[in-house]
Amino acid sequence: MPAAIETPAFEVLDAPPCAVGESPLWCVEEQALWWVDIDGYRLYRHDYTSGRTRDWTTPERPASIALHCAGGLVTAMESGVFHLRPGPAGRIGSRLLAAASHKHSGMRFNDGRCDHDGRFWVSSMVHDMSLALADGVLHSLSIDAELRPRLAGLVTGNGLAFSPTGDRLYLSDSHPTVRRVWAFDLDPQGRLSGRREFIDMRVHPGRPDGAAVDAEGGYWICANDGGMVLRFTPDGVLDRQLRVPFAKPSMCAFGGPDLDQLHVTSIRPAVPVPGYDAALAGAVVRLYAGVAGLPEPAFGRRREP
Repeated sequence: MPAAIETPAFEVLDAPPCAVGESPLWCVEEQALWWVDIDGYRLYRHDYTSGRTRDWTTPERPASIALHCAGGLVTAMESGVFHLRPGPAGRIGSRLLAAASHKHSGMRFNDGRCDHDGRFWVSSMVHDMSLALADGVLHSLSIDAELRPRLAGLVTGNGLAFSPTGDRLYLSDSHPTVRRVWAFDLDPQGRLSGRREFIDMRVHPGRPDGAAVDAEGGYWICANDGGMVLRFTPDGVLDRQLRVPFAKPSMCAFGGPDLDQLHVTSIRPAVPVPGYDAALAGAVVRLYAGVAGLPEPAFGRRREP
């Protein structure tokens, strides 16, 4: 029997709606949530204690972010991966860590996050998704700033996440022509092996966008265009379906003092979707998912076992 659809209570974060909200990231030390608006060229930070949200303008489209062990954020944009240092009064410092070597113009980086050994993983894509070109590549960035291609042939790479033990990598292709999630074995040197299909999203609502893994190893994937966040067990069995208040959830992340709040970003569609409150499109919401997540690793730092 399929998992029942749940409609949990949610809270909307006090922030402007995004055009393409993405990459929510909880910082335990700051007790704050970071996220980006890709097409809005914006970086946001919401402080849990004060409820205050701050924002910065970025020099390029910011696709994904991760914590940096020296402070600030690793940020994948259009021309490369950068170390950003947000400061007061909207000022932001930017240093290139590794330049992109895209196959052709019109490409940018997309979904990214750090593994347990301090590497930053990120997929590239053709910005115009209507072209459906499989020119995207999954890369890893080492602490010595070597940006290494790991897997080619992606249209819209997404869904990056790692198992609690760090030895499994999840990756999706969210393009409408693909709609798959794969699992890989990951060794300490960053080598991938054992690629296998983990989820065929063609039999589930929506497209497999951004993801997170909880402390039990459950894989939470945003069903973009399906208005849901789905949880799959490590064996690939769908066991939770959470309805969210927008049609296009884009990525989720655990946060809050006990890491038991699921934060979900969203995309504002060009045309309002019937059945959804247009005022919430592009919002960031948080809800209690009934399970805790894990602290996000930082670039350049191995996470303690």
